[in-house]
Amino acid sequence: MTNIVTASTEYSITDLCKEFGVTTRTARYYEDIGLLSPSRRGQTRVYSATDRTRLRLILRGKRLGLSLEDSRQIIDMYEPGKTNIDQLNSLIDAIRQQRDKLNQQLDDIGNLLKDLNKAEANCIEALKTNGDK
Repeated sequence: MTNIVTASTEYSITDLCKEFGVTTRTARYYEDIGLLSPSRRGQTRVYSATDRTRLRLILRGKRLGLSLEDSRQIIDMYEPGKTNIDQLNSLIDAIRQQRDKLNQQLDDIGNLLKDLNKAEANCIEALKTNGDK
């Protein structure tokens, strides 16, 4: 049997949190900052298929190293029935910026490792020199 998600599909906060491996506190935080917009039935949050998709995209953005605000801007650009070229270009730009940032961090780590190795070698040499006295 195939699970088909329709526009009328509803999810509880527990359902979404279990599916995506996040805490209810995280889901409520995303709601507080306007990334998710569940409806309410009394005190109960009712999430739609759109909320589920947004949560999936938010978490994908986090895995890519995007900020929540970057993810929000990209997700909010989506327009059903359109080509969404601007959205895709924005995502490509965000990915490239993240890649550049990570490459810079890799360079910085490489340089730090060289500095550590040199400092260690200098200390070992100083110990040998002092040991000869």
